[in-house]
Amino acid sequence: MPSKPDLLSEESLLAGTVQDRQKAAILADALPYLRRYAGDTIVVKYGGHAMREGALAETFGRDISLLKLVGINPIVVHGGGPQINDMLAKLSIETRFVDGLRVTDRSMIEVIEMVLAGTVNKQVADLISRAGALAVGISGRDGQLIQARKLRHRRRGGGGGGEEAGEEVDLGFVGEPESVDPRVLYALLGTGLVPVVAPVGGSAGGEVYNINADTAAGAIAGAVQASRLLMLTDVAGVLDQDGNPIEELTAEQARRLISEGHITGGMIPKVETCIKAVENGAKAAVILDGRVAHACLLELFTRAGPGTLIKAD
Repeated sequence: MPSKPDLLSEESLLAGTVQDRQKAAILADALPYLRRYAGDTIVVKYGGHAMREGALAETFGRDISLLKLVGINPIVVHGGGPQINDMLAKLSIETRFVDGLRVTDRSMIEVIEMVLAGTVNKQVADLISRAGALAVGISGRDGQLIQARKLRHRRRGGGGGGEEAGEEVDLGFVGEPESVDPRVLYALLGTGLVPVVAPVGGSAGGEVYNINADTAAGAIAGAVQASRLLMLTDVAGVLDQDGNPIEELTAEQARRLISEGHITGGMIPKVETCIKAVENGAKAAVILDGRVAHACLLELFTRAGPGTLIKAD
């Protein structure tokens, strides 16, 4: 008696064929975008949920590796606030924040540099290297990449600490980029490596400053005239009045939304960073929802990624 055909195997084969065709179609659809960005430099600010959640972190490493392997030049600038908090807690060092900025004394900056330029920096580089593209971790102090100056911060609102709104607050060793010399980045990119940058900068006088990762990424994106600055965040981009993400804004439109009070809170410095980046040479900046798997690939290789694109006027 002849045996019955293995229906399960046939169904599996058919399903596999359909899946393969879908993958081929996706690759074909991505071709125009691959050609568009071939040889371009993309700066990615890596932080938030995408950095803390294990599966998303592994996906991020593979995605950055893929960008490099298809001929795009990614530069990764990472944060590390939770890791810094953990280390300071272990050392029983108290932390105070003003408007979301960490007040940093001399002993604290040593710990911050150790965590950012050491543990976190090498972990991020390893994520990418294990996925197939060789990544090298550096900090803003290497090759005088980021020359920093002390950040002079004026309090955005009253409450706590007794400071008045608008009053200048001494944040200690918290800095902002004064200039960016990208030669060390070009050297790494030119040898096929992916630079992974810790946001620590040095001053002309030899002081070390902790720099907000968003700000550092924006300054680097402008200096290298990146095709895109991708800012991975824990939000779905800039939202309209109905709570839906706005796909695209000009710098002027973004400024108007800030002045009208539509963009508020922690979104303001992110949008301002994007505006400054495009005004200083980046072609466009995107506030991207890093909670979405493959957010960078969706933004670069599909018609509309999960975020808000900001371009020059």
